[in-house]
Amino acid sequence: ERRAAALSLDRDLLRELLGQEELRELIDPAALAEVEADLQHLSDRTRASGADGLHDVLRAVGDLTAEEARLRLDGGDAGELLDVLARERRAVRMRIGREERWIAAEDAGLYRDAFGAVPPGGLPDAFLAAVEAPFERIARRYARTHGPFATRELGDRYGPDPTPVLEALEQAGTLVRGELRPGGSEREWCDTDVLRRLRRASLASLRREVEPAEQRALARFLPAWQGVDSAPAGGAGPDRLREVLVALQGVAVAPAVWERELLPRRVGAHSPAWLDQLCAGGEIVWVGAGALGRATGKVALYFRDDAAWLGPPPYKGDAPAGALHDAIRARLAAGAAFWTDLIADVTVDGTAAEPAELQEALWDLVWAGEATNDAFAPLRAPRLSLAAERRAAGRRFARRRRPGAPQVQGRWSLTANLFAELPPHGERLRAQAEMLLERYGIVTRETVLAEGVPGGFASLYGELANLETLGTARRGYFVEGLGGAQFALPAAIERLRGLRSDEPAGALVLAATDPANPYGAALPWPKRDDARRPQRAAGALVVTLDSEPVLYVERSGKALISLADPFADGPDAPAVAGAAPSVADGAGRRGAGPRAAATGALGPPPTAAWLDDALAALAGHVRAGHVKRLAIERFDGDPVVGSPFEPALVAAGFALGPRRLTLSA
Repeated sequence: ERRAAALSLDRDLLRELLGQEELRELIDPAALAEVEADLQHLSDRTRASGADGLHDVLRAVGDLTAEEARLRLDGGDAGELLDVLARERRAVRMRIGREERWIAAEDAGLYRDAFGAVPPGGLPDAFLAAVEAPFERIARRYARTHGPFATRELGDRYGPDPTPVLEALEQAGTLVRGELRPGGSEREWCDTDVLRRLRRASLASLRREVEPAEQRALARFLPAWQGVDSAPAGGAGPDRLREVLVALQGVAVAPAVWERELLPRRVGAHSPAWLDQLCAGGEIVWVGAGALGRATGKVALYFRDDAAWLGPPPYKGDAPAGALHDAIRARLAAGAAFWTDLIADVTVDGTAAEPAELQEALWDLVWAGEATNDAFAPLRAPRLSLAAERRAAGRRFARRRRPGAPQVQGRWSLTANLFAELPPHGERLRAQAEMLLERYGIVTRETVLAEGVPGGFASLYGELANLETLGTARRGYFVEGLGGAQFALPAAIERLRGLRSDEPAGALVLAATDPANPYGAALPWPKRDDARRPQRAAGALVVTLDSEPVLYVERSGKALISLADPFADGPDAPAVAGAAPSVADGAGRRGAGPRAAATGALGPPPTAAWLDDALAALAGHVRAGHVKRLAIERFDGDPVVGSPFEPALVAAGFALGPRRLTLSA
């Protein structure tokens, strides 16, 4: 276990741990029994051997009856060894708690002052010196050598009411009190160091119970954990959208991906009006996270109250530095503004900015994460349509009666206001760790790196370890090949373990940037022999069969890349560049397909059955409206028309054209 996982709990974390009603369920009974046996010197590795060892036990544990001493010996006669210690004045017998018990001779004054017991004669004066707060010292030693104990247990052991002493030790921070012992029915006391040891032993026991799953299981788990395609259309609305957005806060994807992929597939249906309603009501805010070309970019959604806790999305570009950018910043710093306000108020050296230039500069600030709008509509509109609209303007008064264009609707403001009152750094890291666990169920180093968290996995490790200590998460080796430092919610572990590897998962199409797609993030893409590599690009799609990626659609929607051998019987065979017969080879000429083969002519080799399943799933994805149109021109870099893959695409419903095969929603 890493050293950080073994560090002592700080006071605040310990207080939070004790405040959980389910804490007694977090302590493993077997771990408790093992720790208590070690503390009491009853385990095989801690039992005493010989008189010296028995003397050490008396000093560590305290008063023992002859029978209790016998249980702590690893061989030998307890009576004879105690007599040896008595003759050597190293142990004495005193009446404590209404029975005869043995103690280390140096504790004679301690028990005399605590309970009025009379020590035997012949002891050195140093052993009989007055002791300050004797019962408190005995109670402290009792707590150090026991697991969680009730007040009555200490009282039954010694007689006097120990409540005032225990409360004083609690005030000093030596003891804590809570519902600690598994199966208990009352609050118990426990030494803070013992409680830490119990938590570590319990966590170690839980980790041993979990066998790692293969990586493919993670690809099957994530869509199910995030509810992809599981919600019925009935009941979809703003309330369900609100629930779905909780775990997606901070995810930065293109607006079209939000509204065509992520939200509809988790809510069950989607209406732009629902997101508009949450934005207009101030519940949801969006923040830019980098441009994607000239017309769009990536945006992250937040609940307004959570934005400061989670922080802005990662942005690697430079802040816009033009004079017009500064003028817009200055205007928005004075307060939110409609588009018409910006046109009227923003000037550079006393000259009003051209609307098209103003719009361009405003969107520079948007994609840099500096400006936002209280409506989602501007993100749906073509970014540069304003200039064309102004050129096409007709009569002044007729034009003013038109509704405002979507790209200029709503009020613009600076995002700095959302992140102005940041919580303490540690609490922000805690919130980020909790959000990643909520979103992914299982968090690995690769997951954190893909999220772009500042400081990487190391920055969140401490808080993830604290969540483990609190029982919110567990640390272990849950998915093979992803390192030993993995953290997961208990419910996620159970769900992952419940997945049957022999049960087919079927076909699934996901946006490459969907957080439910682990490939390219937590898991690597399948290797290819050529330079064509899939990426987590906006607009790209990945098709999986039984949770294995088999087909990749480039962001343009014009090219397909096979991630498995398109001529093999199953998707497990790796893709091989150049495996498909090319048009230049003559095997892929139009007319040399199945019809030619049927007549005895040499035709292209048949494509694999998995390709038909993948293309059928892709066609269904388009027909469901998640993609407007696909116009496939190339397959693995070669023209698709006339290739061996043309018949499979046509069979899936693609329309054959001179240069491409198309399918529209």
